[in-house]
Amino acid sequence: MKVNIRIAVGLLLATSMLAAQNAPDTPDAHVAAAKVAAGDDYQNLFNFVCAAPAQRGGAGRGQGGGGRGGQATPDRSTWHAEPGKVFDNLYWFGQTEYSVWALTTSDGIIVFDAIFDYSIEDEVDAGMKKMGLDPAKIKYAVVSHSHPDHFGGAKFLQERYGTHVFMSAEDWDVLDRLNSTKPKRDLVATDGQKFTLGDATVTMYFTPGHTPGTISSVFQVKDNGKTHTVALWGGMGLNNDRASLTQYIASNKKFQDVAKQAGADIILSNHTDWDRSKINLPILANRAPGSPNPYVTNSASVLRYLKVAEECATAKVMRLN
Repeated sequence: MKVNIRIAVGLLLATSMLAAQNAPDTPDAHVAAAKVAAGDDYQNLFNFVCAAPAQRGGAGRGQGGGGRGGQATPDRSTWHAEPGKVFDNLYWFGQTEYSVWALTTSDGIIVFDAIFDYSIEDEVDAGMKKMGLDPAKIKYAVVSHSHPDHFGGAKFLQERYGTHVFMSAEDWDVLDRLNSTKPKRDLVATDGQKFTLGDATVTMYFTPGHTPGTISSVFQVKDNGKTHTVALWGGMGLNNDRASLTQYIASNKKFQDVAKQAGADIILSNHTDWDRSKINLPILANRAPGSPNPYVTNSASVLRYLKVAEECATAKVMRLN
């Protein structure tokens, strides 16, 4: 029965998306297509990316700089979150709103993003120790983009543990112009580059638009020994200029093709609101043996997630006309 229900829901979504695609080519039609793609799974994502500018209140979280804007460090009670094990070889560390994904390998640890400078020691360093991991084994940090909610803690990892930091050349250049806590220029990620640590391989893709050199990644995880493929979209928020929006749309379409070809059945984000981490992490904390992992979906769901962002960006660039 459950399978039949899923098939019926899938057919309904497919029919709705086809109808949306055949609608007049207007901003509202693209927003409607995004809403259909979001379904019940990605409403938070839809509400964020498709919100009107007035609703966003300017360049807020994930939109512009994603930083503190020179403000004092917020009280720990407003951002601390407990770590969690998500897959056999993937852990979540981060703040209530921001994620660090840690991929454990036979030869060390790879982290994706490094949150803020004020929280990295508490959430990642101490968090790993709490989960029985050794943060000294963090060999690489893949920083998705040049906003301080993602690169701020990388300097700590470099200096404490000698972690090598990957960023794109374009986003290293952005950091060169910033007066903030930042890592020293290190490894330059290139489009389609693969790197291997122990028994894990990560492929990084150039997906600019959110920032000049946003990086998205693909890698594999195991759940009770079964292999799954993760697509990690590097930068979600939309800017306000035509050039970056056009670039964003092209990057999104490209990464949809990448995710489809890779057979990705898991979509992850570096913000907890958008990939259902605020829902999924508590479920995992109480997961019964043998029960499904809420992060495991299917290729269609991964593509719907990315489609939400594509359609919202298309609507926004059309409204600039």
